[in-house]
Order: sequence, then structure tokens, then C-alpha cells
Amino acid sequence: MSINILTPDVYNRIAAGEVVDRPYSVVKELVENSIDAGATDISVEIEEGGKKLIRVTDNGCGIPKNELKKAYLPHATSKLQSAEDLFTVATLGFRGEAIASIASVSRMEIVSDAGEGAFSLACEGGACGDTQAAPGAKGTEITVRDLFFNTPARLKFLKSDSQEEGDVSNMMARFILSRPGIAFTYTVGGKVKYRSFGDGLASALAVVYGASVLENCHEISADKHGIRLSGYIGNRNFSKPNRTYQSLFVNGRYVVNQTVGAAVTNAYAAYLMKRQYPFYVLFLDVPQEIVDVNVHPNKADVRFQDNQIIYGSVYSVVSSVLDGNSRALEYLVSAKREAQGSEAQAVPEVQAAAEPQKPVESTQMTYEEAKKELEFDVSPLKGRPSEPRFFEPEPSRFEVRSSASEVRMDRQEDFFEENQRFLREQAKPKQEKVDVAALTFKGELFRTYLFYEAGDVAYIVDQHAAHERLIYDRLQEKLASRKVVSQPMLVPYLLELNAAEHAFFVKNIPLLEEIGFGIEEFGGNCIKVSAVPTDLLGIDLPSFFGEVLSSMESLRAIRLNTLLKDKLASAACKAAVKGGEKLTEDEVEALLARMDGDMGLKCPHGRPVAVMVKKSEMEKLFKRIV
Repeated sequence: MSINILTPDVYNRIAAGEVVDRPYSVVKELVENSIDAGATDISVEIEEGGKKLIRVTDNGCGIPKNELKKAYLPHATSKLQSAEDLFTVATLGFRGEAIASIASVSRMEIVSDAGEGAFSLACEGGACGDTQAAPGAKGTEITVRDLFFNTPARLKFLKSDSQEEGDVSNMMARFILSRPGIAFTYTVGGKVKYRSFGDGLASALAVVYGASVLENCHEISADKHGIRLSGYIGNRNFSKPNRTYQSLFVNGRYVVNQTVGAAVTNAYAAYLMKRQYPFYVLFLDVPQEIVDVNVHPNKADVRFQDNQIIYGSVYSVVSSVLDGNSRALEYLVSAKREAQGSEAQAVPEVQAAAEPQKPVESTQMTYEEAKKELEFDVSPLKGRPSEPRFFEPEPSRFEVRSSASEVRMDRQEDFFEENQRFLREQAKPKQEKVDVAALTFKGELFRTYLFYEAGDVAYIVDQHAAHERLIYDRLQEKLASRKVVSQPMLVPYLLELNAAEHAFFVKNIPLLEEIGFGIEEFGGNCIKVSAVPTDLLGIDLPSFFGEVLSSMESLRAIRLNTLLKDKLASAACKAAVKGGEKLTEDEVEALLARMDGDMGLKCPHGRPVAVMVKKSEMEKLFKRIV
């Protein structure tokens, strides 16, 4: 077998598969280059989810005319000089693969002015033309058209336009948050979706999530063991149904890191309900030498030299703020501002002429000192108001057995017990369908239980469970046959979402309409609900859509139908006759007739509708037989 040397057009397409897999990754690479070029104003425009057009314009330093062709070459970068630079990478991009990879699978043009006039260079499928003079302002404009036009297999597997747009929008939201000092304009199909003005993190947060978010957040700033943690965290009562509202930036780079994520989640554990997640936008600045940013192909994660110190520092800051202990005053920005203001007012004017005081020596340990400190305690249990729910395996599940025979014995005992349970279940008398005409009504007990006699057998029916089951079956039948009727709402319900959630809802609008919801886009990331199924009138819409969003990453039509069944069960429960409610004879007869003699029914929550008692069992209770 002969060995072939791949040509540039082939290996660039291979590299494109690793660096540029979707439109959002193209936007990510180009915007990162604009940030590294020192831009203070960046504009991003996309069409058809980025498949047709991606244009990124900035006012950065630009590319000189004689280096435009170099920009298209593989492994060409202005951010590294030697291998040693990899250990102190401060820029977002540094591999030099992005431009070459994008150009090999699109029709791309760069127009740039580095102070000597603007010049352009176009490249189609990796083949570049000639450098030409062009109109343009200071900075760089990169236009990418017809992404993957020459790789139809890759194009075929892209998501829908709305889903691709959602991922690009989510990426742009991260950039706006990570660089609050840069003005961003993000346009989708000719309409501005995000516009920030580079005037601070609070403003950026309002652009992405809405101004109301700021009212529910704490702004923090802490220096601990040579590590700086700053940003916003939600208060104890502010949570979200999924993790798309969590942003972590390590040295300015957006990452998803388990160490920091676990620290924040465990700090919130005592305050969160099931399937609720904390809201945070955090910046973690650490020395370059203790973090490796080149451990993930897309730089989506980092590796810390010592996870214990990172975990302990983040956990102690966040938990102190949430618990409201005395240390919180050191970390809350609002508390610091108030303290500084009061100090400024308390200082007499004559103090300016006094001798300058010696600066107070800091007792804060550096990172290296903390690493050597044996008593450094990162125990999450310290100082907690209550026992948190830790996301760690229970020790009992991982006990080490002293010998293999003990393991085998336990497994045998488990199997034996399981077999015994199965036999006991099989031995239970089975409740079968009975002839309604053979049933004689004998009365009711506690205004809840109806007694029927049929030969040597008595049936005790729970009137609420029975009625609930019948209503539920009717609702299910209507849902399955799509014979749903919608009820318009007097005041529509507006659902405010982030970019990822909005893309998910747009994709599932047809399914929601099928089951009776009137739902449509309402500008920005809002969804308007104007009608609900008549069988679900009075449904708690925030709770319902919150449950949908809590599992949206894995939600499919089957999962949504299961959620609807739960809501139908609740609706049936509310509509059913209650225990303790007196039924007339006609109502008792109607209920039995609708049950059609099926005594094996269960209510939607799994409780039995009827219990069968044999005459022999009654006689045993009274010792008539042994």
C-alpha cells in the first residue's frame, strides 16, 4: 500500500471538519480574531442561520496588504512565536487554522485597512485570487458565503435555519457578556437582535437577559489566594429551569468547567428545588501558569493545576454571599461601595495634611502559599445553615468488599429476594372484569368508598380514584385523536427566553399546536401563548413551560407527551368527584356503568380504583375459619 502526501485542498478540508463544524463555530473563530485585534466595535450579520451569509466587521488593527495572502495559509498566526508561548497564551485564538479552514469550505472575502488604505482578497473553496484595492474603513470585514457549498455531505447534516441561528445567537450572547467593554451589534436576517454599547457588565447583562435580572442578582468581587472571582450570581430565590443561564469565563475565555460548576452548584444546594439550577455570570482570573487552555479541541474547557484550591475559593465566596454571613461584606460590590462612601464622609479635611499612614499589610495568602498550607479547608460543609444535597456518590454504594465470596453472596441474596417478590405478586388474586349486572350496591362508607357484592366476593371502590381515571381516559382519547379544542386567552401569556430556549420552542411550535396550544414568536426571544387546550383550562403556564425547559436538552415528542399526560392527570384529579362528597343513587349507578365492570383500573397516579375482598378472607378475620 503506497503512502500519499495530501494536497492543501484536501488537508484544509479535513482541518475544517475539526475547527469549523457549524455556522456558530465560524462566528466564534472570526469574532475571537476581532477581539484579539483590539477591536472596540464589532458587528456580526448572518442570514439563513449562517449557511448563506456570515459577515464580521470590526475596527481593530487590520491586516497589512502584503500579509493578506498569509492570513489564508494554514498554521499562520500572529499570536505565537515559539512553543514556549503556548504556556502563557493570553489571546482567544492562537492555532492559525481558522481562516484557512473556513476558506476551504466557503466563498470568503477579507477587506482590511491597517492604515495604508483598504485592500481585499477573495478565496473560493481554498483557491485565492489577487489582492485588490477596495473601499473600507479602518479595521477588517470578513464575509463568508455559502458555507460548505463544496462539501454537500457536511451541508446535509446541518440543523434547520432556526436551530443554527439559535446556536449563533447563544454564542453572541456569551461574547457580549465576556467582553462588556466592547460594543456588539448582532443582526439576523436584516433585523438587529442584540446591541450592546460597551458600557459595563450590568448593561451587557440587561441586553442579554433583560434589566429585571439585575434586581435578582448579587454583584460580587473577590480576591482569594491569588485568584480573582467577579461577576453576578442569582440570589437564593432566583433559579432557572436549565443550565443555559450559566456562564463562566476563565481569563476572558468562555468555558464549561466541572470544578467551578460543582463549586457553585454545591453552594446553592440548600436553596434549590429539584430540577432547578443557579443563575450566574462569573469571571475567574487566574495566573497563566496554573491553567492549561489547550486541552480541548475547541478550547471549550481548561485544566487547572490544582482543582482543590479553585473549588475551595469559588465555593467559599459564593456560599458566604448566599448565606449572608460576615464574610459576604468582603465580596459584595454594593457593600464595598457603601463602605467606601461612608469612609470618605467620615475622614476630616485636615487629615490630608497629616503624615501618610503606612499601608496595611495584606493577610491574604497567595496561590502558592495556599497550595502549601496543610490546614487549607475546602470542605463544603463548613458554615452551612443546613445540610446541602451534594452531587457526590454515596459512600455506601462504593463499599469495598473484603472478598469476592461476599459479593457473590449478596448478589445471590438479591436474586432470591427478587424471585420471592415475583412469586408473591403472582400469588395475589387477580382482579378481572366483572359483570355489572351481577354487582349489587350495598352502600357507602366515609362518603368515599362504595361497596358492591357479587356472589362470594365484595368490591370496595374509591369514588374519587374511579372518577379521576374515567376523566383521564376521556382526555387521553381526545389527545390521541387530536380532537382538541383550544380556548383563546383573554390576556396572552408572554414567555421570555434566552437564545437556546427560543430555538427549541420555535422547533416545537407545530407539536404544541397539535395538542391545543396557540403559540407563536413575538419578537426577540419572546414566545406568545394565546390559547390553551380546553381540557387544561386553569393550567399553571409558568410551571408547565418551566418543566418543558428543565429537560429541553433531551426533550423529544415522547417526553413532551409524557409531560402532557401528567398535566392531564392533574386536570382529571381536579375535575373528579372528591372523597367525602355525597353521591346520589343515580350518580353511583352512572359511575359504575362507565367503569363497565373493570375493577382492575388504577387512577392516573397509580392508586387502585377498587379492592377485592373474598368471603373466605372476611371469615378468617372473624375466626369463622382457620
